[in-house]
Amino acid sequence: MTIHLDDYEAGDSYDGKYKHDLAALQKRLEHIQVAHIVGGTRAIVMFEGWDAAGKGGIIQRLSAEWDPRNYKVWPISAPTADEKAHHFLWRFWNRLPADGHIAVFDRSWYGRVLVERVEGFASEAEWRHGYDEINAFEAQQVESGTTLIKLFVHTTQKEQDRRLKARLDDPWKHWKTGLDDYHNRSRRKDYLEAMAEMFARTDTATAPWTVIDGNDKKAARIAALTLIADRLEAGVSMVPPPLDPKVKRVAEKALGLR
Repeated sequence: MTIHLDDYEAGDSYDGKYKHDLAALQKRLEHIQVAHIVGGTRAIVMFEGWDAAGKGGIIQRLSAEWDPRNYKVWPISAPTADEKAHHFLWRFWNRLPADGHIAVFDRSWYGRVLVERVEGFASEAEWRHGYDEINAFEAQQVESGTTLIKLFVHTTQKEQDRRLKARLDDPWKHWKTGLDDYHNRSRRKDYLEAMAEMFARTDTATAPWTVIDGNDKKAARIAALTLIADRLEAGVSMVPPPLDPKVKRVAEKALGLR
């Protein structure tokens, strides 16, 4: 099914008890992480989207109850000189999760067919070949047993502008904005064209895209976390791990429970 971003612009406010529902989701996600640790299961949660779309806020709430020893958030920016000397996927291979771990990517390998395409950092031949390379890379992860979740957080130009203005108005948010925000904003049409082809070429049965309407932050967070929980839960056993009998005997003796 073709993905059209203008189908995700309603911006309906969250119709529920946000704090209660968020807390319930985070508890569920805590249990899901334990299931991954115990089962030795790997997962990748990948975010793309506009500047100021709310990716960081979703990631912050996604990992709020997770044990930091078994997940890693990778904020992806421009490649270093060493990374440029390798294939564009090299730096992502080096960040793949180990057994029992979850890797969260704040932007990703899709830079090849988005920013590198639009800004001319990759030749047309390179970014056009990138679609096949990305599809093969993602298929390899899924075939090796890694759960892969791809989210795109969408906002309208009007909502993005409102959030960019808020970053100017609040001195504690100045660090979150820069010249790139406004350069990228000026090329929205070019990015929309690149995004349309990205979805058409990489929304596969093996690694499908999910678009999140990010125009209401609370609704977007609940929608994203629910989707992530459903997908992660489907790949693991949610039966709580049994207590080691030896630990049980020692604990009961030490704690005077028998």
